[in-house]
Amino acid sequence: MEFKSLKPFVKQHDNFEVRVITHAGSRFYQVELEDVEGQRHMLTNRKKPMLFRALDDVYLELKRAGIHRAYLVQYVPQDEVVGREAHYDEPLTSRMPLVF
Repeated sequence: MEFKSLKPFVKQHDNFEVRVITHAGSRFYQVELEDVEGQRHMLTNRKKPMLFRALDDVYLELKRAGIHRAYLVQYVPQDEVVGREAHYDEPLTSRMPLVF
């Protein structure tokens, strides 16, 4: 989803989840939306994934779009390396609620 389409999307839809994704060892954050059909939309700018350098930058842009709640998800590659299934979508083990 293009960044410029985010605000109109928020105005038209009320049942979606926003995830702020960070990868272990990375200093960047990405934003992903999941709609009621389970489709995931990565936030892009000019068809390239939009990257943020700080959570404050993410908060500011999401707040401007009318979003006040999201989940922080940190991808940790160690689960996959040692043969365990990744658990990124389990709410109590991989996500932290953010309210701004």
